Amino acid sequence: MSKRNLALFAATMVSVIYGLTFTIAKDVMPAYILPFGFILLRVSGAVVLFWLVSFLGPKEKIALEDFPRIIAAAFFGVALNMLTFFKGLSLTSPISAAVIMVTTPIIVLILSSILMKEKMKKRKIFGIVIGLVGTVFLIVFGKSVGYATHAELGNLLVFINAVSYGCYLILVKKLMDKYNAFTFVKWIYTFGFLMVLPFGWQELQVIDWYHIPANLYWKIGFVIIFSTFFTYLLNLLSMRELKPTTVAVFIYLQPLFAAIIAVGLGKDQLNAVKIIAAVLIFAGVYLVTQKNPSKTES
Repeated sequence: MSKRNLALFAATMVSVIYGLTFTIAKDVMPAYILPFGFILLRVSGAVVLFWLVSFLGPKEKIALEDFPRIIAAAFFGVALNMLTFFKGLSLTSPISAAVIMVTTPIIVLILSSILMKEKMKKRKIFGIVIGLVGTVFLIVFGKSVGYATHAELGNLLVFINAVSYGCYLILVKKLMDKYNAFTFVKWIYTFGFLMVLPFGWQELQVIDWYHIPANLYWKIGFVIIFSTFFTYLLNLLSMRELKPTTVAVFIYLQPLFAAIIAVGLGKDQLNAVKIIAAVLIFAGVYLVTQKNPSKTES
């Protein structure tokens, strides 16, 4: 398998894991753990895991001038990103949240054009539009999963999360070009932990661990280990070979996987709307991820 195909596989696996996360995290919060408390729990576990695996990586020292970028990446990629996402998810439905996340490629496209002077091929733009049509079609005509208590506020928070994640993808790309992932990701999460601590400490203290059903503990573990630790490593792996705009477009797969998982768990039904949306989404991802035969393009 080529490095590019491996990167595309890693990006796909991230979407699968996140597709699971929308439903799994919704089962835990806000009924048993409040959103900010869950985030502190998630980031704390990830900090420990990232520091442990960092000892397996190369011995690199981060230049002092790169720490401002790391701190900014921690703010957009961990603190603002996770706090708004989990709070928003607790107020809206999983599929609605997943679909709103597809605005990220548009945000990354705009930021890349402005900050990185990246020129977009018409094929990529067309792919993004097709994928966006598919996801909008899914949310407008598809049946949402879960109960949305304050959907408007929840959807707004998830959109802020999408903007934040778009900024993170741009910021972290330069770090990827300079350092091994294990060198800086532990610092991103360490600073991120310090940022979410004031928000999540009180909610963490009120968790009634005794009354949490036993079957939810594996779901909490899944969010910490897979939705946080493995997805960030896989994302960083994919970004070594792919442009931020290409990595971002895989977010289009999240509502598709969220819908498939919900159907598999008996919480939703498969119909013509979801099938049409799936075809459009996959077509969009295909157009964006194809390399230009005449020039190197990720």
